Amino acid sequence: MFSIIKKTVPDLEIHISTQASVTNAGTINFWHNLGAKRVILARELSLKEIVDIRKCISDDMVLETFVHGAMCISYSGRCLLSNYMTGRDANMGDCAHPCRYKYYLMEEKRPGEYFPVYEEEDGTFIMNSKDLCMIQYIPELIKAGINSFKIEGRVKSSYYVASVIRSYRIAIDEYYKNPDSYSFKEEYLDEIKKASHRDFTTGFYFGKPTEEAQIYESSSYIRGYDFVGMILDYDVETRIATVEQRNRMFVGDEIEVFGPGIKHFTQKIENMWDENNNEIEVAPHPQQIIKMKMDNMVEKYYIMRKYKGE
Repeated sequence: MFSIIKKTVPDLEIHISTQASVTNAGTINFWHNLGAKRVILARELSLKEIVDIRKCISDDMVLETFVHGAMCISYSGRCLLSNYMTGRDANMGDCAHPCRYKYYLMEEKRPGEYFPVYEEEDGTFIMNSKDLCMIQYIPELIKAGINSFKIEGRVKSSYYVASVIRSYRIAIDEYYKNPDSYSFKEEYLDEIKKASHRDFTTGFYFGKPTEEAQIYESSSYIRGYDFVGMILDYDVETRIATVEQRNRMFVGDEIEVFGPGIKHFTQKIENMWDENNNEIEVAPHPQQIIKMKMDNMVEKYYIMRKYKGE
């Protein structure tokens, strides 16, 4: 594959996936000598191990690590459960998360007899990791020599991706403004929690995960907010925004609006109009195009969300 790339598209950068399970400097140097420019390290490495690796590899080799998202029960994502059970390929980003299913025990010579595996009254989740979240440790990640942060995004909504990446972008930018005086702000994490999420863990970064890295009560997500709309257009003079509805909203609802590089603002929906400029009280139809007045200036692709409770 390397020889084909060098022959046909010599300027194309070659990246080594986390599927290669790279866990040491020797392996990285091997890939670097073949022409690789970036390695996505295995999730199982600690910060201390990454620091040691950085000292033993070329300065121009880019190190990328996962910093946010679902933790795979299999070694660095090399899982066949989803493909085998549902036909959905986990290694192509389409994992059905069968590790989070509820399971019974069946003995080989007693087909059809299912024995319960009890853990808690609410269910049994024997392979149900918390989600990785390292936004509180941006300085530690950067000082370890990591060049690129990898955030889960496949099979995720635009709302999830926008919420999570925006928080990391703000935190990283704040750190680089003045690394010596940087301090983590709880609002960065609060914003991430406004997208669907599980409880969080730091994975392997600070040592081998304990039982505290597992969820025992449920395999479902925590969803405190609904993604209700996306800005398609905005008239500066009238302050009227054209919005694509993503979840039902009513006149009188209090919504939050956010976009890249701005602090979110809160406002109440005072009026709404449909595409024919008829005043409406509710926008119930999926991806319905509506108009409403905005308290502050917005731009295309800004996102609207609504608190729905825990």
